[in-house]
Parts: sequence; structure tokens; C-alpha cells
Amino acid sequence: MDNIRNFCIIAHVDHGKSTLADRFLEITGTVDKRHMKAQYLDQLELERERGITIKMAPVRMSYMLNAVSYMLNLIDTPGHSDFSYEVSRALAAVDGAILLVDVTQGIQAQTLANFNAAKRAGLAIIGAVNKIDISGLSQEAINSVIKSLAELLGVSEAEISRVSGKTGEGVPELLEAVIKKIPSPNFPTPAREEKIFRALIFDSFYHEHKGIVAAVRVFNGAIKSSEDIHLIATNTDFKIKELGYFAPELKLDSQLENGQIGYIATGLKDPELLKIGDTVVSRQSSVVSQSLALPGYKEPQPVVYVSFYPEDADDYENLKSAFGKLKLNDSALKFEADFNEFLGRGFKTGFLGKLHFEITAERLEKEFQVATVHSFPSVSYKVKMRNGEWQIINNPKDFPDDYLEAMEPIAKVEILTPMNYLGAVMGLQNVFRLGNVTTASLGNNLLVTANLPLSDLIRDFDDQLKSISAGYASLSYEISDYQKTEVAKLSVLVAEQEVSGLTRIVYREEMEREARKTVERLKDLLPKQQFSQAIQAVAGGRIIARETIPAMKKLLGNFGKTGGDRTRKMKLWKKQRRGKEKLKELALKSRIEVPARVFKELLKK
Repeated sequence: MDNIRNFCIIAHVDHGKSTLADRFLEITGTVDKRHMKAQYLDQLELERERGITIKMAPVRMSYMLNAVSYMLNLIDTPGHSDFSYEVSRALAAVDGAILLVDVTQGIQAQTLANFNAAKRAGLAIIGAVNKIDISGLSQEAINSVIKSLAELLGVSEAEISRVSGKTGEGVPELLEAVIKKIPSPNFPTPAREEKIFRALIFDSFYHEHKGIVAAVRVFNGAIKSSEDIHLIATNTDFKIKELGYFAPELKLDSQLENGQIGYIATGLKDPELLKIGDTVVSRQSSVVSQSLALPGYKEPQPVVYVSFYPEDADDYENLKSAFGKLKLNDSALKFEADFNEFLGRGFKTGFLGKLHFEITAERLEKEFQVATVHSFPSVSYKVKMRNGEWQIINNPKDFPDDYLEAMEPIAKVEILTPMNYLGAVMGLQNVFRLGNVTTASLGNNLLVTANLPLSDLIRDFDDQLKSISAGYASLSYEISDYQKTEVAKLSVLVAEQEVSGLTRIVYREEMEREARKTVERLKDLLPKQQFSQAIQAVAGGRIIARETIPAMKKLLGNFGKTGGDRTRKMKLWKKQRRGKEKLKELALKSRIEVPARVFKELLKK
């Protein structure tokens, strides 16, 4: 164990984590230069398209220093705050972290959030500034960022590594710092547990032939292939199908030992049997398994809820299977069965943020070839009912029209901005309900802390912040509390039938504007029928806005040119009118069809 180093790279989004990881792979010879490609550890197609890391990625590297061979287990992590749960799991599996800062951008909001998380985990933290190779960058600017990072970590400026993930400059020195400053995994354990195999499951994914594959960090003992294993949380036994390590592809090995990071192929097919954060122990020690359980993780709480429905109703089982496999790979994802009278069977799904939702929707389509229609994103409300009981409402259609009090989730946001953009950032208070705003100096930047309703945050707060600050301001957030709010359910009726998929929770002061915008958009999108259709937006039993889609007109023949009798024309009009009234009556008794494309267009930002 003395020659093992387990560490991760943490940083704000787009500060060069994946590029630095590429250089580590090259320098250690883990990946041959002929096979090397940019963002090598980012295996998802979406990660390459968007240029961001979505999933943590472990890899084992070998490195010689002073004629001694070291095993370096690296975990590359995401930078966006929506994927902070991925980072927390990586931090629990390692003993140290490289805190990376883009020297052209300096310390950002998520830099602070990740630093605090690593500090709480008790990890050794190495500071490093990246992109020192950029031409035109003055030494003074570099020194200023180094000074800020050194002050944050409480170390001397000489201890901050200077690297270029692009050229490889300073990277060997950073690897040397990892070996010298990050401790080996020598954890003292009770004598009774020294030989008992215990490992923490920090990630998992589904393999067509190997079943569920668990990524583990070993904290005690050793395990060999073909041995029997026990999962504590689900009380499940299984025989190991295969074990090994990440190179970064799966590399077969004969055993996993104390302090190592690797994988165990379980052969299990049911995603419910394996839980992220569970402890896996050897079968013979399962009788005392509860006392052997490792701390694991705090269960992530969804903050954004969206219902998903397959475009093709026959794809329901495929969608269910896709969500099950996605949950193995993304343990923060929560889903349960749902039903919509227009879109059929689907799933109400919980996410950690708006980007998390968008990424999942794209993964469903690109990785599992399941096209979906989804509802408006909503948040969870606490509602005091007329009988005095409090209820948690996650689905807008379940929100009561009559209640005593409602409370909405509040996010504590931290905005790091250059001083010259402070006025523009403060101007966001005119558009969003920012409250309890405070500012503090942080080097050459200002840290703006405020409370913001989560429903405002998931609209387009981040986009507008980037826009008004020319991309220089950065944002991190966490859900802090609930506060009282004035909201109501806005329902949409088409031909007197409620379309529950379009139901939303709206602030009372914005009710009329949102109602008017919705009915006007629907009038443009819905196809005409043989009868007129009333589109109504209703709140609290009152019609807030209304539009009417006129009936399709039918040509009656060219009476003008043939000199036909006008009384014949009048008779035909009356006959048509009676026919359309009958059609309308039949439509009210049957289900109004709202095409899936209408939902998609209406739900576009």
C-alpha cells in the first residue's frame, strides 16, 4: 500500500481537468500516443459534443520515481454544479485531490465549492494553475492567480504547481507532488477487520455480458476472482464473474487488494440489487456485515421534476429499461411510473438541476434510441392543506386549487464576478427574485451570495448571468431551505378537456402573462378540426385567458360563376353547422388528441 496513491482532479467547468488527465495518461504510458485522443477519459458522446465532463472516470496508472514504481489511481470528475454528487462520490474514494484553476479565469464559484467539499472530506489538496502556455498572458496575471490560490489553500506560492495540460509543461512535476504530498492508503483498522474484505461501491454501469459492473475502492483485505461476495444494503449474495481495474478500459486482474481502486463484475441483471454507496464484503463475513458497513454517501435529493413519455407508446418498456440502466450509471436519478391521458404511460423523474435533466433527455435518445416527450420542469412544493396537514407536491397536476399556505425551495447561490460586472449582476434582481444579497472581496473578484427561488434558477438564470457578464461570472448553488410563496396551478383546457401535461405552478403575479402566452401559442400549434375549439387557461376555477381555433371551412361549389340559387347555399351552410355541432358533441365525449409535436414545440424555451 505504501506505493499506492488515490487522487482526483477537481475544478470549475472548462478549467482543463480532462486535458490534464490526457497528459497524465501519456506521461505514464497508460495510453499509447498512437491511440491518444483529446478528452480520452470522456467516453460519452455527449461529453465530447458539449466539451464538458458528465461522468467521473477512474483510471490506474504506473509511474517510476527515483527507481520506485507507484500505482496512481486517478478519478477525473465533472465541474458543473449539477454533477456535484459525482464529485462527492469520487472524493470518498480517494485520499487527495488536485484543485485545478484556469490561469486565464482565476478562482471560480465551483472552485470554491469543490475546495470546501474536499476539505470536509479530509483530503490532502494540491493547488495547480493550468494553461500557463497561452501566448500574451503576462507573468503578473499568472502570479496574481497563484497568489489567490495559495491564500485559499493556506500554503506558500511556491507550493502551487504551474502546468499546461495542452503542452505537458509542469505535468511531471505535478505527478511528483502527488506522490510526495498525497498519503498512501494506510488506514488503521481493528485487528478483527484487517483480513476481512470490505470495499465501497462509488459507481456502477451495465455491461451486456458482465451484468452490473461495480466500481469499488477497497478499504480492507483482498478478494480474488470467482469468490463469493455479499452486498450489505440489499442483502444480496453473488459469485464474482470478473474483477480487475480501469486502464481506462476494463483490464482483467486476479485480485483486488487493500487501498486499490478497481471493478467487480457481478453478473447481476436487476439494477435494484446494487446501490451506490453500498459496502461489498466477502461472503464468509456477511454474518457480521451490518457492523462492517462503510459510511457511504448522503442520499441525493432531486430538486427538478420532469415527466417523460415515449413518443411511440410501444417504446414504454424500452424507456423503463433505459432509465434502469441510466440509474446504475447516474445514481442521482430518481424515477417512478406516471400516466398522462394524452401521452400515455411514462415516468416522473427527479433531477439535481436543469443541466442534469437536459443531459438525461439527450442520453435517452442517443444511447438508447428512445425518443421522448417531456412535461414542463417543476420543483417540489410544501403545501399546507385545508385540514392543516402539510404535503410535498412534486407533480403540478396534484397541486390543490385551494390551500392554506405554500412553501417553495430556495437555493443559496454564490456568484463570483469581476468587479466591473457587479452592476450588471445586481441588475438581475429586476428579473429574478434575488434576496439577502451580500458581497465580499476575493482577490480581484467579488463573491456575491444570495437566496434565489429554485423555480427562478431553473428557468435561465445561469444563461442570463453568462450573457450580462460576457461569460466571466460563474455560479454555484445548493438547496438551503423553503420559504413561503404565492403560487397557483395554471391548467389548460382544449375543447373543455384538461390537458394535464401542460399544467404548471405559476407565481400569482405572473399568472395572466403566462396564461395569455400559453393559449396564443397553442392556437398557433394545434391543428384545425371540423368544429371550433376553445383553448382556455384556468386558475382557481376562473378562466384567465382564452383563444378559439376556428373550424375548418368547406367549399360549397362555385355558385357565383354558375348562377346557383342563394337559398341552396344557405341550406348547405345550415346543414354544415348542424354537422359541426354534432362533431363537437362527439369530441367532448371522446378524448381530444394533442399531437406529441405540439408538446415538444410548446415546451421549447
